[in-house]
Amino acid sequence: MSSKDIDLHDALKKYFGFNKFKGLQEEVIKSILKGNDTFVIMPTGGGKSLCYQLPALIKEGTAIVVSPLIALMKNQVDAIRGISSEYGIAHVLNSSLNKTEVAQVKNDIEKGITKLLYVAPESLIKEEYVDFLQQQTISFVAIDEAHCISEWGHDFRPEYRNLKNIIEKIDDVPIIGLTATATEKVQEDILKTLGMSKAKTFKASFNRPNLFYDVRPKTKNINSDIIRFIRQHANKSGIIYCLSRKKVEEIAQVLQVNGVKAVPYHAGLDSKTRVKHQDMFLMEDVDVVVATIAFGMGIDKPDVRFVIHHDIPKSLESYYQETGRAGRDGGEGYCLAYYAYKDIEKLEKFLSGKPIAEQEIGNALLQEVVGYAETSMSRRKYLLHYFGEEFDEVNGLGANMDDNVVNPKKKHEAKEDLKMLLEVVKKTNQKYKAKELVNTLIGKINALLKSHKTDNQPFFGCGKNRTDKYWMALIRQALVAGFIRKEIEEYGVIKITNKGLEYIENPVSFMMTEDHTYEEEDDSSIITNTKSNGAAADEVLVKLLKNLQKSVAKKNGVPPYAVFQEPSLDDMALKYPITIDELKNIYGVGEGKAKKFGKPFVELISKYVEENDILRPDDFVVKSTGVNSGLKLYIIQNTDRKIPLMDIAKSKGLKFDELIEEMQRIVYSGTKLNIDYCINEMLDEEQQEEIFDYFMESESDKIQDAMDEFDGDYDDEELRLMRIKFISQVAN
Repeated sequence: MSSKDIDLHDALKKYFGFNKFKGLQEEVIKSILKGNDTFVIMPTGGGKSLCYQLPALIKEGTAIVVSPLIALMKNQVDAIRGISSEYGIAHVLNSSLNKTEVAQVKNDIEKGITKLLYVAPESLIKEEYVDFLQQQTISFVAIDEAHCISEWGHDFRPEYRNLKNIIEKIDDVPIIGLTATATEKVQEDILKTLGMSKAKTFKASFNRPNLFYDVRPKTKNINSDIIRFIRQHANKSGIIYCLSRKKVEEIAQVLQVNGVKAVPYHAGLDSKTRVKHQDMFLMEDVDVVVATIAFGMGIDKPDVRFVIHHDIPKSLESYYQETGRAGRDGGEGYCLAYYAYKDIEKLEKFLSGKPIAEQEIGNALLQEVVGYAETSMSRRKYLLHYFGEEFDEVNGLGANMDDNVVNPKKKHEAKEDLKMLLEVVKKTNQKYKAKELVNTLIGKINALLKSHKTDNQPFFGCGKNRTDKYWMALIRQALVAGFIRKEIEEYGVIKITNKGLEYIENPVSFMMTEDHTYEEEDDSSIITNTKSNGAAADEVLVKLLKNLQKSVAKKNGVPPYAVFQEPSLDDMALKYPITIDELKNIYGVGEGKAKKFGKPFVELISKYVEENDILRPDDFVVKSTGVNSGLKLYIIQNTDRKIPLMDIAKSKGLKFDELIEEMQRIVYSGTKLNIDYCINEMLDEEQQEEIFDYFMESESDKIQDAMDEFDGDYDDEELRLMRIKFISQVAN
């Protein structure tokens, strides 16, 4: 019986046990069975792999599946073997096989047993394999993760660029390209490089209505926030993505000591450990995998309930694909990302060593990530717009599933500002990217604007009554609304659309949403506000604690912040500590501080808890991995020995400002440090007294406030060291 005569629904039931196809699967399979070149863009969880697995099982010969990851191949081969009595029905051909295993694979292909052969692009290049495959009946070639072909994709692999030539050498067979994420630019690139200009293209909707998108500011309290989140999702499977191996190990350790069943996964682990950790996750021996982006491609676990991005990814494609690993069964999927502009700056620095074209592409992709994180419009609408899909944020599926929609920000009329923006795009001849447009509007000169003489134009600075952040937010919202577009080929130059030109002639109301402001963390305050981490402190208790803080401060003759900092009070109003031991675990409160000032605070909280019948979240205490306690002891011992601070920093591989930060943590948590020997070399007695008096009388311990007060008389370092001395003496 030929493949044309087969009832697809019968085949689906026979091989996979399903009664019906999902989404576009049936149309795609029919296209492949007809021998068409076929291009499939289907989000993670849409059932991409079945699109080539079923036709491969039906058609005569062996289908070659090109895939970038060994873990992905292993996973799929195991799944196919599970539906057949023939072990050889699916094979892998890659560097992990020995000679005997390669011979077995070849033998099964020759006998017509193997229907699916998974190969890495590097293996397909090998002449011996090309020669062998030329002699066999090949049904078609499927290229999974096809975005790897494009430099504009988030996972570019140079070896993918040569696939078309190798396929032509093997046989003239249909090519099937599949990807879970591709912008229009990437789609064009894939079709061009694979020579598939006549391919039938199938594009499923990128909307995953069951996923909830949430972006939170990344603060120093991130570990406790993550642990709190995981505890709220107890016994559910989740993935935490970090950009560095070091961070993966660190977070996995913190989770383990806090009773979370977690394992690390990154390329630095040997393959045996990686496979073991992956299997532990699939078999649910652990709940959480902390991983670099290498984890999860093709991991067919349908019930991942949350995906956390500890570090924001390098592109929205990466973000979309990684979040797409949540809720593949259509059930709950929570996508939580932590954002700080500092992380973007790190990624920009990393790009600076690359060739110019690569830098331009990388930076253009990064700016899209910034836009997504900072936008206050529907995140789903923003994300789908990026992938070329319109979304109705009122009636669309999943419309209420993101933090911005659940907690909407204020809107205001921006008709005149939008008109001004569009006129500036037009008057500057549509040759600038967003940053230059903003500089033109606020009147900030740079070399590029000068070279085009834009700074001499009458419209230069026409929007200086607004901030750069405001104009950047308006540009993003105008893009999504379709008044302007980004020219990808020119790395993000802004062009005006017909809709934009019409708006200049006939402006109508445009309600602009105020963007999120993620203020740079002021490290003058050692602790970061726990409230911004998604959990709400008890406001009534906060007021009572603040009153107590003031009276204790007055009694001891110190400023209120020297008793406990405000974020510590917020944390108390979140965790309700009722003993001195529990108080020690409040963020920024160490043993010394708890013993010195703690008694009236725990008494007040205990009484409050009893009177208001409050159920205390006593499992909110985050244990440390012990790494910092060793460093703390080292610093205390060496400052006691009067070792120069620079030498202490060097011996521990710290930058000087990192050492100061550690010292700040030590004194703010209630332990004394004697650094007079170091300060005496920098400042005379009178100067020290002046700064000491300032901190004693000031309402705030912020360094910026002190800098403003002294107007340049003292530098940042001197003020920080004096603040350490002050807190150490008066508060500990």
